[in-house]
Amino acid sequence: MAVIPSTEADVKLLARLMRAEAEGDGELGMLMVGNTGVNRVRGDCIDFTDINTIRDMVYQSPGGFEATQKGYFYQRAREKDIRLARKTIKGTRYHPASNSLWFFKPSGDCPEQWFGQWNTGRYKSHCFYSPTRSDCPSVY
Repeated sequence: MAVIPSTEADVKLLARLMRAEAEGDGELGMLMVGNTGVNRVRGDCIDFTDINTIRDMVYQSPGGFEATQKGYFYQRAREKDIRLARKTIKGTRYHPASNSLWFFKPSGDCPEQWFGQWNTGRYKSHCFYSPTRSDCPSVY
């Protein structure tokens, strides 16, 4: 059962985002990006109070994803990417992105905080950041 509403087009859109943002970090890295996206739709907090769909989340501006500005994002979703997107939409979570609302790829170490949010860990090239439970209980 899905934790957020989605159409087949939404699943493919999330799959394309996951691939474009984290393909270099392998399937687990892509799943973590998916967790972050799903959490933004679930969150209804902080920067994500008006994010109600996968489409809203992917194209949020400001605060959206850099990958949407690159040609690679616009390639058709592959079956393996769609399979991964379905996992995250069903609510499967992967640490350190379990409750994250943000991630980025620093040139060095992960800062302890990013825009006032605490680092929950790093996976390969991406650092993940989660709100506190009191700031955003719906992602916990």
